[in-house]
Amino acid sequence: MAERSTAAVDVADNSGDEPLTAQADQSTADGVAKNREQDTDIDEAQGSGGTEGPGKASPPELHSGHKLARRYRLEECVTRLDGFSSWRAVDEKLRRAVGVHILPADHARARSVLAAARSSALLGDPRFVQVLDAVEENDVVYVVHEWLPDATELTTLLAPGPLEVYDAYQMVTQVSAAMAAAHREGLAHLRLNPNAVLRTSTGQWRIRGLAVNAALRGVTSESPQRTDTEAIGALLYAGLTQRWPYESDAYGLSGLPKDVGLIAPDQVRAGVHRGLSELAMRALANDGATASRHESACTTPEELVKAIGEMPRIRPPEPSFTAPPDYQRTTYQQGTYGRQTHPGVTQPVPTPPPPLQSRTGKALKWAVSALLIAALGLGSWQLADALMDQGNKSEDNNRTQTTDDGDKGSDNTKPAKPLAITDAQEYVAEGDAQHPGDVDLTYDDSTSTGWRTNSYQDGPEIVIKPGVGIVYDLGSDQEVSAATLSLRYGGNHTTVKLYATDSLDSSTPLSSMKQLGEATTNATSAKVTVDKPVKSRYVLVWLTAMPYSGSDSTNYSQPGYKQAITNVKFAG
Repeated sequence: MAERSTAAVDVADNSGDEPLTAQADQSTADGVAKNREQDTDIDEAQGSGGTEGPGKASPPELHSGHKLARRYRLEECVTRLDGFSSWRAVDEKLRRAVGVHILPADHARARSVLAAARSSALLGDPRFVQVLDAVEENDVVYVVHEWLPDATELTTLLAPGPLEVYDAYQMVTQVSAAMAAAHREGLAHLRLNPNAVLRTSTGQWRIRGLAVNAALRGVTSESPQRTDTEAIGALLYAGLTQRWPYESDAYGLSGLPKDVGLIAPDQVRAGVHRGLSELAMRALANDGATASRHESACTTPEELVKAIGEMPRIRPPEPSFTAPPDYQRTTYQQGTYGRQTHPGVTQPVPTPPPPLQSRTGKALKWAVSALLIAALGLGSWQLADALMDQGNKSEDNNRTQTTDDGDKGSDNTKPAKPLAITDAQEYVAEGDAQHPGDVDLTYDDSTSTGWRTNSYQDGPEIVIKPGVGIVYDLGSDQEVSAATLSLRYGGNHTTVKLYATDSLDSSTPLSSMKQLGEATTNATSAKVTVDKPVKSRYVLVWLTAMPYSGSDSTNYSQPGYKQAITNVKFAG
């Protein structure tokens, strides 16, 4: 969705500078204020008020109903600032709503906006609002992006109060993982704020304006990873407290009291989750702020993802069910349908008809009785015959199982017992991790959530690394006999191997582990059986081949060779 105007500060710090209106004339040549607190959405609606420099070009004369490329019909202007405008539009070719940023081709930032839009489009990560087109045409540069009518800004979600603990946990988990993926591709956001984070109707979090919003406003940073990490910390802080973690008010949220510095969320509001409070402080720890419990600060989204993975998993709240009303018989069920009833008057219950007393009725009763007696006799005879046969077989079995020593043999097969999983961690043999923050979702007894791999272009065998997987902690040495996996994608084939290892992390090489078993499946489940049960506390579930599957927006996954583990169970 294109950004709507709100009286809010985009990225603020704890410097205590004077309000925006007092510094409206301190814009730089390209229309971006020197202090981060001045880059506001008030300016987007009303103009920056600064002196016009070389970076400012006259915005194109556009109006509702204007068409770009004979395809995109402009409907409503939602932002007009510093020589560019943002619109809600309609893609008449595909008959869908889109957002469009427009600026003159001779604008000082036109080249950087085009480059940022094309780089963002190449990422193709569905956790970000996708750039659909980036064009220079007829002295105009325009960027077309998705419009999400079912999504709600974090700003709106925070208006009635702070987020629930599970919602805040999901928000910081998904946003951190998405930004870590973007930075691995060399892309930064630099304007990550409550207006840029959206929650869809399915509960997924999306980020809009990756690279593009900063390019439109000429925002840069010498440490982009630190800037985005601090912004994620501010989002989490706001989600937990409904307060902006700086002295200035922003995004409809009150700032912190002046001259008290940055205080932990659980000191601002009672009942805040302690782990999430510490996480927010670790992400915000700079400019004199220190993290709680002397934990090290998180300076990159990747470090933030790792810190989230080390936290105890926060489970969704139990669904609440309202008790159904007491059962009441309707007038139709009571046999009064179509009759006039009077309130307060008890309706007489009709007397049931007497049993059959005729000659035909008596004959029917005698026939039914005779049939019942015959059925009982036949059943008794068959039961007695079956019991006698069973007795003879038992004697034969006893004679067969008697050993030379006079002892009777017995079946030594033990029924498999389920083994509890106490912890899990992604195992990284080479290259980058997949999605370490989601490993806990593989043993929560829910097949609707899970951990997924990246999508690979070559397959089904994983080419660029020996495999991907998760190490599970069984709490103590256990005799492992089997592992059962629920998978998200079927087709081609999925190859799963089990290894016994001696640690939860990735310090033990595969060559030093003992392989327990292997299985290949084309379905959405796999069972790996161990021929000779082995005792081990840590077990690695290792994927070496995966099926090809198309785009999966629910799971934020691109087309490619990939797999997702939704549930894992071990037996001993």
